[in-house]
Amino acid sequence: MDASVVIVGAGPAGLMLAGELRLAGIDVVVLDQLSQRTGQSRGIGLTPRTVEVFDQRGLLPRFGDIEMSSLGHFGGIPLDFGTVDSDAQAAKTVPQSVTESVLEDWVRELGADIRREHRFIGLTDRADHVEVEVHTPAGRRRLTAAYLVGCDGGRSSVRKAAGFDFPGTPATTELFLADIRGVDLEPRMIADRVSDGMVMVGPLADGVHRIIVAERGAPPQQRTGPPPFSEVADAWKRLTGIDISHAEPLWVSAFGDAARQVTEYRRGRVLLAGDSAHIHLPAGGQGMNTSVQDSVNLGWKLAAALRGTAGHTLLDTYHSERHEVGRRLLANTRAQSLLLLGGTDVEPLRDVLTELAQYEDVARHFAAKASGLDIRYDVGRGANPLLGRRMPRLDLRLGTGAIASSTTLLWPGRGVLLDLDGTPYLRRRAAAWADRIDIVTATPQDVPAGSPLEGVSSVLLRPDGYVAWVAPGSYHDLPSALERWFGPARHRSNTVASAR
Repeated sequence: MDASVVIVGAGPAGLMLAGELRLAGIDVVVLDQLSQRTGQSRGIGLTPRTVEVFDQRGLLPRFGDIEMSSLGHFGGIPLDFGTVDSDAQAAKTVPQSVTESVLEDWVRELGADIRREHRFIGLTDRADHVEVEVHTPAGRRRLTAAYLVGCDGGRSSVRKAAGFDFPGTPATTELFLADIRGVDLEPRMIADRVSDGMVMVGPLADGVHRIIVAERGAPPQQRTGPPPFSEVADAWKRLTGIDISHAEPLWVSAFGDAARQVTEYRRGRVLLAGDSAHIHLPAGGQGMNTSVQDSVNLGWKLAAALRGTAGHTLLDTYHSERHEVGRRLLANTRAQSLLLLGGTDVEPLRDVLTELAQYEDVARHFAAKASGLDIRYDVGRGANPLLGRRMPRLDLRLGTGAIASSTTLLWPGRGVLLDLDGTPYLRRRAAAWADRIDIVTATPQDVPAGSPLEGVSSVLLRPDGYVAWVAPGSYHDLPSALERWFGPARHRSNTVASAR
């Protein structure tokens, strides 16, 4: 084998997956056809859920000073993520290029092999491995790996070569995106519907503005490259009356509102993550964020399959969990597309939804959808509302007397059994899984009244931060939960299977 896993695509999804696999000790090769990062940024923010994901891997400090906000929108209707979780904060001004830079540095430090100017050509899925054809600077080469993961975007070559079905709806409208300098524009951070379309303006660093413009009824064009800036400037003037033709364009692109999702996220030894698996209107910046979360869900499961600590039953939950997330993502972005790009016939619907959003329960529902804070996986029956949801951040006093957060405990990318009331039998019952989970006894510093953590004595966390078992409140016992998510119990004399 050239690697346990070959990942095609060094964008946020591919890099995040490589990092998750390296935390688990899996050797990985990342292929990308570009000689270097483009520096371009389709996404310019992180949703609250992705902020949490980066926090649980200790990555947030690497981003430096970032502007945090609880505000967002659903199809142009203002939202406050704080209605879902008082601690929910989005990072508003983080360009995708910065995210990629942070992730690449992290992944290289972890020992991932990133090979640029390596273009994927084709694959052959064998019974026990995958053969990957690659065009390299030295010519054509064949790599072998236990698994291949396509993280190569909406036009994914891996998806096409592996024969994944990709049903959905084609684009009906073309939108322009441009980063420009040398013009003074008022921020329009929430999509602004104008008479014949939609416009947005977001300030970036160094006097650069990100603009998005869509003229109602403008059909997608067959383009071989980016549109000329003159087209963007003309559309902007028609919709706003403002002349930006004198601005310096740093980057211009066109995209559409197509919505598609593969019917399966895994076919044999080939898997898809991120835009390779789903495309949609990038409403609220959900695309890159969902892609990163796909990889965090997949990484520890694929590592467990490779190490032999869990079988394909666990790996199959990648599809069952993330396909449903993707389906709901397409549903909410298609709804937002109608609200943002629809004509006067949509105005009555917008008026009704805007009115409904004044009700706290409705506002919370919309905010949860747009932020990803509504995700809940099927981890088994139980009465506790924590089951299947992300563990809320909790400050803890460890047995050593040190203060740590529940987030910090997840930095190594392992499962965590958190004993909050010093129950001796927990450590004994979980000892046979100590090679895969960390057993931590700690005292909560402050559990607010009404918190789902109130009265909780112990919590089992998956490596992705989701609660797999809780006491009291789960209708199955701890060993059953440990076996479901971390594989069969092992005696101390057993050795962990090779990553291959």
